[in-house]
Amino acid sequence: MGKPIAEADATGREALLGSSRGFDGKRVRVRVDAVRLPSGRETVREVVEHPGAVAIVPITIDDRVLLIRQHHHAIGRALLGLPAGTIDPDEAPIETARRELIEETGYAAGRLVELVSYYTSPGYTDERLTLFRADDCRPAGNGPSPDELISVVPVPLAEIPLLLAPGSDQIREAKTLIGLLLLLRGSSR
Repeated sequence: MGKPIAEADATGREALLGSSRGFDGKRVRVRVDAVRLPSGRETVREVVEHPGAVAIVPITIDDRVLLIRQHHHAIGRALLGLPAGTIDPDEAPIETARRELIEETGYAAGRLVELVSYYTSPGYTDERLTLFRADDCRPAGNGPSPDELISVVPVPLAEIPLLLAPGSDQIREAKTLIGLLLLLRGSSR
């Protein structure tokens, strides 16, 4: 029998020759690694070190998916997406999900279930995002935290396919596409 699918296309490891710190920021760090490729050629890899993040697919007791509209400085525009946030030091991803859901939507989950955990862009970052489904969400405060410049957009579950339809320009970022597609694939409410 052949190799498992996960190993079938492995191309070999790069040998680490040295590492230095390129940048230390509030949320991320950049590490600069000198490596030797399997071919013997030497090159440099810039790696963005990230503490990890969560995203939440929140569904209310009346079958609405709570999306948020938030401006993203890096791209200079607002996007419609899932509530999400960075994992704090010594915090479990599920606790980050509970906290971020309340901070960004003003809702609390009746039940949180991990859907998937994945690397967001392993070509240059070690960031791992854990995606949760939050069922039976109910109001738990006065809406988003005053520090969050966010609009909550409740969307009926039945209308989610329209946001993902070919030609729709509504959802433009990966975690939300993945979360909503997983929701539709497994949705049996």
